Amino acid sequence: MELLSITAGQFALSLAFDFPEMISPATIDEVKNRMDIVDVISDFVSLKKSGQHYKALSPFTNEKTPSFFVVPAKGIFKDFSSGKGGDAITFVMEHEGMSYAEAIRFLAKKYGVAIQEEQAETSQESQERDALYILMNFAKDYYRDNLLKTEEGRSVGLTYFRERGFNDRTLEKFELGYALEGWEHFSTEAIRKGYNRELLEKAGLVVKKEDGSTYDRFRGRVIFPVHSISGKVIAFGARMLGKDKNQPKYINSPETEIYHKSNVLYGLYQAKNSIRQHDNCYLVEGYTDVISMHQSDVDNVVASSGTALTEEQIKLIRRFTENVTVLFDGDAAGIKAALRGIDMILKGGLNVRVALFPDGEDPDSYSRKVGTSAFQQFLKDHAQDFISFKAGLYAREAGGDPIRKAESIKEIVQSISLIPDPVKRSVYLQETSHQLKISEAVLITELNKILIQERKRRDRDAPVEVMPLPAETTVEEQTISKLDPATMVYYQERETIRLLLNYADQALEDNKVASFLVQELEDVEFTNEVFRDIYGRFKEGVERGDRVDSQYFLQQGSAEIKKAVTDLLTSRYEVSPHWRDKYKIYFPGEADNLGSLTLTNVLRLKFRFVQKMMDSNLQEIKKAEEKGNWDQLDEALQTQEGLKKAERELASALGIVVAR
Repeated sequence: MELLSITAGQFALSLAFDFPEMISPATIDEVKNRMDIVDVISDFVSLKKSGQHYKALSPFTNEKTPSFFVVPAKGIFKDFSSGKGGDAITFVMEHEGMSYAEAIRFLAKKYGVAIQEEQAETSQESQERDALYILMNFAKDYYRDNLLKTEEGRSVGLTYFRERGFNDRTLEKFELGYALEGWEHFSTEAIRKGYNRELLEKAGLVVKKEDGSTYDRFRGRVIFPVHSISGKVIAFGARMLGKDKNQPKYINSPETEIYHKSNVLYGLYQAKNSIRQHDNCYLVEGYTDVISMHQSDVDNVVASSGTALTEEQIKLIRRFTENVTVLFDGDAAGIKAALRGIDMILKGGLNVRVALFPDGEDPDSYSRKVGTSAFQQFLKDHAQDFISFKAGLYAREAGGDPIRKAESIKEIVQSISLIPDPVKRSVYLQETSHQLKISEAVLITELNKILIQERKRRDRDAPVEVMPLPAETTVEEQTISKLDPATMVYYQERETIRLLLNYADQALEDNKVASFLVQELEDVEFTNEVFRDIYGRFKEGVERGDRVDSQYFLQQGSAEIKKAVTDLLTSRYEVSPHWRDKYKIYFPGEADNLGSLTLTNVLRLKFRFVQKMMDSNLQEIKKAEEKGNWDQLDEALQTQEGLKKAERELASALGIVVAR
């Protein structure tokens, strides 16, 4: 295959698009050594000193009270409103929607670290991707220059955008452009700049005819660049301005090596920060809907670009929020089609609200009609949960027909069945019961039928998790259930890891905290996978004499481990220094009672493990009784007696009373 043709300057630019594995470990280490978390985060967030920490309003949610904390001594941040946390690299990834490699490159540029490649030569596949990125960027600039600098572009393309109310800021924000009339304007210029026809065809910018010749795909149309989540141009949408009925209104780039339409949402790059801040994503149909809403200062909006919503697109939204508001045109046919999209969103585990525009209106036309303030108020006033929306829609259709009403109820329950969270399903069933004035038990029965049928379709032998019918009990009859032993074990394991992360090297009487815990917990197997991995690394460090601390996990741990470590290292509360400095009142800290705290933790963890073992052994006793296996029953009873004795001894050491 002929090597793709790019100039030397273009090849240098391609380094910006290398794969993660191309960055050398030495470069990553140098970036980590140079970066300062306060310095990095200050570029995006206004931090204020608070004792030994820094705090600010969360950049990920819309809040009025600061819950975002930076701990310079440990090189971590923690956002209590969103639950996000980690080091400076994690922050850049979360805030900018970058991959790990992109975040490293971003920070390397900030601190003047030269990127060292692990391999001297790139693969043919990597070269092709890089060349496509470069070409698409060139095409974007070409179409934009057409719009602003050519007579045809200004008189046709720019006039159209002005008629839609798009200002200069919007044109620049979305990098809008114009493709000149004529069959080869773009391809001629691209070839002159050093790109070959093969590459143009691979990018979908030209169309190849049967005789082998090519012509420009986009001609006489306004251009909407499609960006990846990190801001690279990967495709184009183009709108016809004439009234030729033989031509489609919109044409789009075909699928390429860098563009898969099912994995892309138009406007997500421009909207991602606003989506985080508002904890909500508006979902519309087309390019102009997105841009018009930005003109109305509603930035947290994306579009599926006229295609049916996909699972991949829903996962993209979920990276930034779990709340979606779907905006429907006031068109009956469009509403029915869009309802399938709602079901997809529900299945993806997101919370769905719906807003319906007046007949004949869409987000673009309505925002231009009523103005910014009225448009924003409309969205606030008319957004409703999908149950209310769907129930109202089907109620209007059914009228007084009981058969159609029954079918409508089944449709609503069908949608509820797609929700993966059983708690949310239960809430929606209660709401449906209230709105439609139908028994909740009837709805649950219908839901269970659907769940069973679906499970049978997927796997005939798999057990089905159905919802129990609501019990007919009074408040006085309800009792408080005992705490789940497995849950209590989890919390005690968590406390053990917290002590290790914060005090591993702290000295006790004749030992260190890490050594003491490893020795005393020799017979304990952690049940939580993340905690087990962290404890295992501490244990290896003690055995080998290596120093293991929180920084080790923040630099080398998985995403799950980094999140857990950040959570356990960060507290949003601290004792005000005024008590000590002004009032001479002193509070003992954890470190002052570390010996007793560590010993108590060991005893409590073993105590919870014993309780968990007793709970499991009780199940074995029941099974043996049911099967009449008396030898097994006798063995299980002896085991239970031994566990009870251990429980009593541990309880006595802890100074607590156990009632059994």
